[in-house]
Amino acid sequence: MSLDLPVIFAVLMGAAILAYVILDGYDLGVAMLMPAATADEQERMVSSIGPFWDANQTWLVLGVGLLLVAFPAAHGIVMAALYLPVLAMLIGLMLRGVSFEFRVKAEGWNRGMWNWLFWFGSSLASVAQGLMLAAYITGFEPGFGFFLFGLVVAAGVCGGYVLLGATWLIWRTDGTLQRKAVAWTHWGLFWVALGVGFVSLATPVMSETVYHKWFDFPRTLGLMLLPLASGAAWLWVWHAASRVRKGTAMPHWAPFAGAAALYLLAFAGLAYSLFPYVVMDRMTIWEAAAHPSSLKVVLAGALVVLPFIIGYTIYAYRVFRGKAPAKLYEH
Repeated sequence: MSLDLPVIFAVLMGAAILAYVILDGYDLGVAMLMPAATADEQERMVSSIGPFWDANQTWLVLGVGLLLVAFPAAHGIVMAALYLPVLAMLIGLMLRGVSFEFRVKAEGWNRGMWNWLFWFGSSLASVAQGLMLAAYITGFEPGFGFFLFGLVVAAGVCGGYVLLGATWLIWRTDGTLQRKAVAWTHWGLFWVALGVGFVSLATPVMSETVYHKWFDFPRTLGLMLLPLASGAAWLWVWHAASRVRKGTAMPHWAPFAGAAALYLLAFAGLAYSLFPYVVMDRMTIWEAAAHPSSLKVVLAGALVVLPFIIGYTIYAYRVFRGKAPAKLYEH
């Protein structure tokens, strides 16, 4: 079997999941921030994510699809082990999809109810994704300690999404809502710092494989550049958000770019910790990969589909660039 094809698909799958986490992460974060906003601000928040949120989920479908077709042996293990959190995530995503559409036509307390369900569905999906990530990192090990670790990871994922959502609102709104978004960004940064710090310390304790990958000094000394770069990105987001609030010369997209960089660095560290396993400590990407002939066909299809997904994403963000209008979705 060619060793290159499994690596290529692992990279494609990872890139799709990273794109989903950043792109759908900010609209999940915006939804989770809605209870802290006024009714008029909620309309502006929905308008800022409305043209994008549905298409953002395409990357999740692509990532899971690549896992299914490229690593079928692992797909069965992963999906069976994550059955309950996957079910919770799907329920959350369905709730937020239905509530987003229904709230447009609702009035009075009905709109408030659908706004609450939009928040609940987004929060449920985010928590479920955190539990899935924790279970995947630990190789689906059972036990109370692993469950507590999952709760901490879930809280960290929610904090990261809130940070992305707040920085997105800095970029796409102005006035009072933008000033609130700066405060939410600072709060989200503390949440992320606590979550990332705890998970970074706990993960080597939960996984001996991860421990040896990171703490085999001096061979792994160069890896310390990742946490240093993450710290620099954290400071950049704080500084950029503060400058936007003061009205000094700073692009409004700068805090969101810094938050995305934080996710990119965290993902790089996670990828290093997991590689070459597709099921931690049980199955490598080469052991789980489909036959090379199947991989070649799927790769050809992916190379055809990917440019359309990327092109549409770029086009949508270009068409709906700029500050979000107050009431994009009304009767």
